[in-house]
Amino acid sequence: MYAVGLVLTLLVHLCVGEYVRLTWNVTYVQVNRDGYVDRLAIGVNNQLPIAPVYITQGDTLFLTVHNMLNVPTAIHAHGLVQTNMPYMDGSSMITQCGIPPNSSFTYEIRSNNQSGTFFLHSHHMGQLADGLRTPFIIREKYPEYDEDVLVALEDWYATDSRDKLVELLAPDTDAPLTPTFPFGLINGYNGNDTQTIQFTRGKKYRLRVMSMSTTEYWKFSIPGHKLSVVEADGVACEPQVVDGLDLAPAQRYSVVVTAHESDEYNFVYNCTLYADFVPKIAGLNPRVYTGLIEYRRGAPIKHVAVDDFVWADDVSMRARDKEPVFGVDRQIELAMRGFLTTDKRRLRRLGTLPYAEPHVPTIFTAMSMGALAMDSRVYGPQTQAYIIGYNQSVELVIKNVQGQPHSQHQHGGTFQIIERGPVDHSELEPPPDPRFSLDDVPKIPMRSYSGVPMRRDTIDVPPFSYVKVRLRMESGIWLHHCHLSPAHDVAGLSVTFVVAPDVMQKTLEIPQVLYEQCAMQGIKTAGNAAGNWGFDMTGLPPAPVEMPKAPASVQGAPAKALPKVPK
Repeated sequence: MYAVGLVLTLLVHLCVGEYVRLTWNVTYVQVNRDGYVDRLAIGVNNQLPIAPVYITQGDTLFLTVHNMLNVPTAIHAHGLVQTNMPYMDGSSMITQCGIPPNSSFTYEIRSNNQSGTFFLHSHHMGQLADGLRTPFIIREKYPEYDEDVLVALEDWYATDSRDKLVELLAPDTDAPLTPTFPFGLINGYNGNDTQTIQFTRGKKYRLRVMSMSTTEYWKFSIPGHKLSVVEADGVACEPQVVDGLDLAPAQRYSVVVTAHESDEYNFVYNCTLYADFVPKIAGLNPRVYTGLIEYRRGAPIKHVAVDDFVWADDVSMRARDKEPVFGVDRQIELAMRGFLTTDKRRLRRLGTLPYAEPHVPTIFTAMSMGALAMDSRVYGPQTQAYIIGYNQSVELVIKNVQGQPHSQHQHGGTFQIIERGPVDHSELEPPPDPRFSLDDVPKIPMRSYSGVPMRRDTIDVPPFSYVKVRLRMESGIWLHHCHLSPAHDVAGLSVTFVVAPDVMQKTLEIPQVLYEQCAMQGIKTAGNAAGNWGFDMTGLPPAPVEMPKAPASVQGAPAKALPKVPK
């Protein structure tokens, strides 16, 4: 009998995993991360960078967050699907009110069957850009490599996000803003102080290359070595052999690199921080950082030129689990567009209006409005809510009609990547800068998945292109937004998917502490987006009004071509 009990205990342990407990005291810290500017930032336990978090597949992380700031905060496990617990998603004013100052909340983050490369970050206003972010790694129980190496990439701005938001959202800002140039951080420290990566002959290394950037993009390569991509955004894929990675903000890849059999030479790895949407200035954009791949101390460095360089390409990847392509129950078209208001605020929209937070967190509206929860109007005009039925397969057609790339993140699930292609020329937005023209927009080829689609939770949508994706989401409230923060998401590039609110009302039990923390902040937890009943939105600010657009013929004479579409 004892032996049977021991076996059952072991099986439960193998299936359920460990309970990992971690405490974060979220505090302000004074830092100088770029070597030039001292600024106030947000860290954990009075430290920045924040230590990466590691658990094993099947484990559950209990993250207790003590908010010692003077404003609310919330923590999102980026890429994790919170099955049956959407209230643990950590989206401020979507799935909770935020943790009030001098209060605490414990997030229960179940890995279930998920493994891969994720990150933890604030999902309240622009706190992500102020440092409240760190890698979250879920290791496989049986790894297929010798060593695990983290390469966490960030951009770092000298300006506090609150000051940046004032600049971005203030009236009379219709003129283009002066570009700023961030520094690059690698594993939390100045990119000029890159760490050496030790290689031993013949060993296999899993490099987890992840972008926790807020605005700019990263490229990564190790000339003289091939990178075998085995994961994108927490989804294992069939190996794709490439020379380099091009990462949009919030994207992650794992690559397996097999070390050479000879230690005659050392090599370099390259990390390049860049943006195609701000001026190129030597030393500022791009910023190139290099580190050492060391086989043997003192060995000469071999610099290798790569012909016919191959970048990782998600539309041609295949998910390792071979999940069949979904059918289409409903198609939703979203388009990134500028929205210049009549008081000259430069906002953005994905749907019909720029997103703005409701007065009642959307999850509480869904839980309290009964049958009306199935009507998108109760969520308010600027929550941009789409009601999705239980177990519905949705096809999103995400169009970028602008000359700037966007990195679109989906809470509550992963996209099946179906197709990429060009946006019809008639739909493109004329650029505000008269020096540029749409006449020379690059021709973007249409490409589709083959056999089995790849999945990921964050997808890059280059200028003047569209991406077609399909997904099924658990019942809950799930945000879809641009991850360029705070310039795009806070400025309005978000929509809300309200998935099966009728099912939520029957199956979901929101922890009492979340109601209490709303009450502490004077935020209602029942009613529509305004805290009223029915469709009465009294109390919500009026929706912004868009400035009438001038005819295309008078929007500026063409002078030179727009920037090329990035790979």
